[in-house]
Amino acid sequence: MVLDKIHRTIVDTPNAVAIVDLSTETPVQLTYEQLNDLADRCAARLLQLGIEAGEPVAYQLPGGWEFIVLTLALWRISAVPCPLLPSLREREAAFILKSSRSRVFIVPDSFRKFDYPSMVETLRPDVPNLEHVFILNMSERNPEYSNIGGLLAKTPVSTAALQAVRAKSTTYAQLLYTSGTTGEPKGVLHTHQSLSSALLAHTRTLGLQSSDKIWIPSPLAHQTGFLYGMMVSFYIGATAIVQAVWNVDTARIAIEEFGATFVQAAMPFLADLTKNPRPPKGLRLFIATGAAIPRQLAQQARSALDCTIVGAWGSTEACLVTVGRPSDAVEKLWGTDGRVIDGMQIRIVDENGMVLPAGHEGNFQIKTPAMFLTYLHHHEWYEEGFSDDGYFDTGDLAVIDEDGYLRITGRKKDVVNRGGEKIPVVEIEDLLYQHEAIADAAVVAMPDNRLGERACLYIVVNDKFPAPALDDVRRFLANQGMAKIYWPERLETISEMPRTASGKIQKYILRNDIVEKLSHSTQNV
Repeated sequence: MVLDKIHRTIVDTPNAVAIVDLSTETPVQLTYEQLNDLADRCAARLLQLGIEAGEPVAYQLPGGWEFIVLTLALWRISAVPCPLLPSLREREAAFILKSSRSRVFIVPDSFRKFDYPSMVETLRPDVPNLEHVFILNMSERNPEYSNIGGLLAKTPVSTAALQAVRAKSTTYAQLLYTSGTTGEPKGVLHTHQSLSSALLAHTRTLGLQSSDKIWIPSPLAHQTGFLYGMMVSFYIGATAIVQAVWNVDTARIAIEEFGATFVQAAMPFLADLTKNPRPPKGLRLFIATGAAIPRQLAQQARSALDCTIVGAWGSTEACLVTVGRPSDAVEKLWGTDGRVIDGMQIRIVDENGMVLPAGHEGNFQIKTPAMFLTYLHHHEWYEEGFSDDGYFDTGDLAVIDEDGYLRITGRKKDVVNRGGEKIPVVEIEDLLYQHEAIADAAVVAMPDNRLGERACLYIVVNDKFPAPALDDVRRFLANQGMAKIYWPERLETISEMPRTASGKIQKYILRNDIVEKLSHSTQNV
């Protein structure tokens, strides 16, 4: 388990740097020994509050040393970390608090100009289970003076008391609510064993070692930051470099000043680094998740960052299942989501559950020892997700080529069915990424009385070029050899794509937007 790995690092190298927190004016650095002492004091306070083994505790903190100390403390008393993304607001926070039945909620006084205590006061009448609220003072981030909003006891808990509540491999280690691309949050429960299985496979496959420095620009409340940032660093006894607010200047500090060598993050992070006038250099490996890396971006990134760029696929439920290896051929690394990790299985099946041969698109199913255990309060959803022979249906459409490389082609719910003709959404988006005036693109279905659905294109314009019109986009696709039947039939320009924390575009928001616009235009006729 990760707890055992941390203990071994504390014993062997107590003065090794565990955390570099770049969210403060002067970066905070904690050794493993200091992290251990703070986590013990936090564990003592949680026990004083009566937090019991197996009890979820909710916290909505930005990525920083306090988040990590609290998480480790919860593990030490066998409680269940239930982190919320800082971007969530009253509606989502109230839902998670009620669903998790957390009696405790920890929030900052302010982050990115948002008043969290006011939000808590607004939602509190609707959350009767909430007993204790702790407010983190964001103006006092020095570990020597901060008490994490009252969550640090003056003295650590006794070894005997911690031993009495020590977590087992079957103890729940994480409760994450999926923001997802469908809009319906589900409480995903993982055990220490399932997460440890993911970490073992990940670190072996990619050859990560304690000498690596793990950069974490993703939110710690998302699986990418939580498991493949924070937990990876603990598992190998490395340094975690945490960045709470995204900007390339802070990323440069992480890479060039603190020596970050590895990162797993969404493709927009990679694009921002690559397009910067002075791309930071020093990374050894960038694992891009959320979507396959467009070939053009991959080529630019490899040259600009001077590091290996590989794609991967994973989910909150299953953790990482496929990833490119640094030794793989470039033509396989770029434009795919990698190949299956040792000890895991993937397959493509048709609507009747029959396994399809290489090169055929179908439903993407997986089997992995890192699989979650259940959806909180909805075990029936969990059971419905599995085939009779134990494969989990991801909800994605995909192709596996003859060499075993995966390429996600879309979500089942994202398919555009134009009069019985399926539009190759991902292929169109990949082509449009090459258009100089288009910074981001997403194709969604819009309802049509005659054909059932037509393709609507949403774009974010590259501010260095004039915004293209629909005819411009069509001419571009024609020049790329795309059949006319697949061309988008409406164009919407927006300032920013709605995305999950992992970088996936939330297409249900775009679909709802176009439905509403069409409804208004019909009413105005």
